[in-house]
Amino acid sequence: MQLQKLVLSHFRSYTHQEIEFSPNVNCFQGLNAEGKTNLLEAIYVLSTGKSFRTHSLQDLIQNGASRFDLEATFVKEGISQTLTLSFDGKLRKITHYQTTYHSFLPLLGLLPCILLAPEDIAILSSSPSERRRFLDIHLAQTDPLYVRYLARYHKAMKQRNILLKNKEEKTLSPWEQIMAESALYLMQKRADLIEKLQKPAQSFVSTLSDLSEHLSIEYKPSLLPSLTQSGYMDQWEKSRKKEWILGSTNIGPHRDDLFFHLNQKEARVFCSEGQKRCCIAALRLAEWELFCEHFDSPPLLGIDDFGIHLDPKRSEKFASFLSRGGQVFLTAPTFSENIFPSAQIFQVHQGSVL
Repeated sequence: MQLQKLVLSHFRSYTHQEIEFSPNVNCFQGLNAEGKTNLLEAIYVLSTGKSFRTHSLQDLIQNGASRFDLEATFVKEGISQTLTLSFDGKLRKITHYQTTYHSFLPLLGLLPCILLAPEDIAILSSSPSERRRFLDIHLAQTDPLYVRYLARYHKAMKQRNILLKNKEEKTLSPWEQIMAESALYLMQKRADLIEKLQKPAQSFVSTLSDLSEHLSIEYKPSLLPSLTQSGYMDQWEKSRKKEWILGSTNIGPHRDDLFFHLNQKEARVFCSEGQKRCCIAALRLAEWELFCEHFDSPPLLGIDDFGIHLDPKRSEKFASFLSRGGQVFLTAPTFSENIFPSAQIFQVHQGSVL
C-alpha cells in the first residue's frame, strides 16, 4: 500500500496544499506550531474518519472557512485509487470509486494506518475509556462487524439507561437481549486482539530495551467472558436494584479495561515516563505487525514528534525498524541524516509545505 498524493483544502492551517510522497520514509520538518502534525492528522482522518487530537470534526475546519476537503491518491493491491472526504460542519461526505457516502464507516480498512503520537501516553496513564478507544480503533479497521456490534450495543444501552431513569422495568429485557448479543461479540474480539498483541509487543519492548524489560497486557472485562448471552442478561437483571438508583448501566463492554505490566509491575503506577513511552512504541509496532498480516501489506505508519518518544539509543533502534518496512510519515523539528539517510524531507512553515 502506498499513499502517493495528499490534497488539503481549508484543513486546520492549510488553505490549499498538494503533497506527493516517497514510498518509503517521509519527514515533515519545522518549528513548533507550523503545521506538521496537521498533515499526520489529515492522513489519520482519511484512514479512520476521526482525529487523534479532538473529538469534534468542526475543529478541523480552517478559521473563517465553511468546510474542509481532503483527497488521497493511493495504490492498494496494485490498483490506483482516489478517495475524497469533506465536512461542512453538518454533513459528512466521502467519495470512493465514484460512489458517495454520508457516513465515514466505508473508510475503515480502506487506507489502514497506525499512528504513534505523544498523546498515546494516555493509553497507559489515563482513564479506561482511552484503553477501550485503543481497542475499538484497531478492531474497527480490521472487522466491519465489530463496528456494527459496537454501535448496536451503545444504542441499546442508551435506551436501557433511559428506562432505568424512568423506572420502566417491563421493557428492559428486549434492550438487554440486544446488548448481550453485541457484548458477546465485542468482548471475544477484544480478548482475541490482546492475545495476538502479547507476543509482538513483548518482542519489540525487548528489542528496544536491550532485553532488559518484559511487557505483558491483561484484558479485564467487566463481565465474565465465559458467560453465555443469557448469562449476561442474568447479570444485568441482578444489577437492576443498584442501577435504578444510579440511572445507568454499570457492567458491560463499556466498562472493560486493560492492564499493562512491565517487569511484573503495573506500568501506570511504577513506570518512568521513558518506560511508558517505550511500551507505547512497542504496542504501536505490534499493531503494525498485526495489520501487515491482516491486510497482506504494510499499513501506513505515522509518528508525531519522533524524538520525544524514546531516548537516543532506543530511537536509533526504532529508526532501524522504520527503514525496513512500509511507508512512514514522521514529524520533528529536525532530522538527522544519519538516522534517515534516504528519507524525503519536507520543510513545513506557516501552513505550507516547501
